[in-house]
Amino acid sequence: MVWFYLLSGIFLGWSLGANHTGNIFGPAVATKMVKFRTAAIIASLFVIIGAVISGAGAAHTLGKLGAVNALGGSFTVALAAAITVAWMTKLGLPVSTTQAIVGAIVGWDLFSGALIDTNALTKIVATWIINPILAGIFAFILYKLSMFFLRNVQIHILEQDMYTRIGLVLIGAFGAYSLGANNIANVMGVFVTANPFKDINLFDIIHISGTQILFFIGGIAIAIGIFTYSHKVIKTVGKSIMKLSPISALIVVLSESLVLFIFASESLAKLLISLHLPSLPLAPVSSSQAVVGGVIGIGIAKGGGRAINFGTLGKIAWGWLLTPISAGILSFFALFFMQNVFQQQVYKPIKYSITPECRTKLVEKGLWDKKLESIEDSVFESAREFKYALILKMGLKKDRVNKIIKYAELYPLMIDSFKVKKELDTKWFGEERIEVLKKLHGVRFKHKWQLVDTLSKMSPVWRYKPPTPENRLYNRELKKRYEKLFIEFSRSHL
Repeated sequence: MVWFYLLSGIFLGWSLGANHTGNIFGPAVATKMVKFRTAAIIASLFVIIGAVISGAGAAHTLGKLGAVNALGGSFTVALAAAITVAWMTKLGLPVSTTQAIVGAIVGWDLFSGALIDTNALTKIVATWIINPILAGIFAFILYKLSMFFLRNVQIHILEQDMYTRIGLVLIGAFGAYSLGANNIANVMGVFVTANPFKDINLFDIIHISGTQILFFIGGIAIAIGIFTYSHKVIKTVGKSIMKLSPISALIVVLSESLVLFIFASESLAKLLISLHLPSLPLAPVSSSQAVVGGVIGIGIAKGGGRAINFGTLGKIAWGWLLTPISAGILSFFALFFMQNVFQQQVYKPIKYSITPECRTKLVEKGLWDKKLESIEDSVFESAREFKYALILKMGLKKDRVNKIIKYAELYPLMIDSFKVKKELDTKWFGEERIEVLKKLHGVRFKHKWQLVDTLSKMSPVWRYKPPTPENRLYNRELKKRYEKLFIEFSRSHL
């Protein structure tokens, strides 16, 4: 059943490969500077490498939007997004897989009763606006610089042609890597929480995470989509928006690749944080939006946008608008049928209760209200039901409600020292953290925060530092380690 459930993710990967290769190699193939077969081989290889090596950053943000916690739900959400993308691909439209999967996840949130993380949603939607604008700015600047260089350097036309072909291949490879790193979150991100694959340790030298195995499978699916069904979208991107010269094609792909890389690179984000500089959110962004932004940037640089085919652009914009709405609606109804007709679990209910431990924590944090006494020890079946009781029945303020919900979440955990040794990578966690964790063998917790509090008191290596710019990177990495513990040790107890 695991492989059956993964089929929808594989289908989505195939759809992404079929639809998004046009964004990487469409201009190059359309200008006949690179053969389709050559483009497909390069794109397939580098999209897999990018997915496995650098795919985790964008997937983390997508997981905040909705942690789909059952394989049946992951299958259905990915299937709804894949059908939406495949339909748009058949129409020849370069749509956003990011928008499709975000719409489908929101559909799951609504169906399961989970709260939609508005911060994560706002962050992702903001990238839909920033993405094409940033690509357009890059394209405009790069085009102006290129024209200045060519005017002042005498290069024979044949030599220029050779350099352009080489550039299109190299930048295409970089673009494919960036596509895999950024958009694998769209393909397999919904399977991360319910990931069936275990981490692999080879002689304590090579560590392959279960997530990397998942992303490798998704990368192969993307590669198959590239080879089998990407011709039509390549034609749309390469020719229909605006006729591109080989130099312009190179600049468009480079601009798009830079945008995808910026929104996917954990290394770049860490560097900016270490320099106390603001970093863009690590989130899956649309390569379709980036390439269209790049083409528009070229059009403006050439002559105010007069060469742009606004009819085709309008058609693409409609596709972007319809994609998340269609995917969300399809996901919601597909989840209903999956659960009630096919009797498959599409989500694991997360319950909420003001336990004695939770009450103590709320008092400590200054969040306690006498009105909460009426629902102490009551169990709420979903975050939405609990929020309804806190706001509508008790009249508590929204900012306080969100904090109460966080502390009241029931997430049973049990620490197993044998699993600590077998499943956790000592190099990543650090030997001192591992030794402290082993001391909690057999200890059970009702809430996530209890484990955090306990480890923080036992050792400073498990303690968050004050939220200053200097500590941002440290706290961010520690949070990832706690999230790994929550996933691993929830399975020991449930």
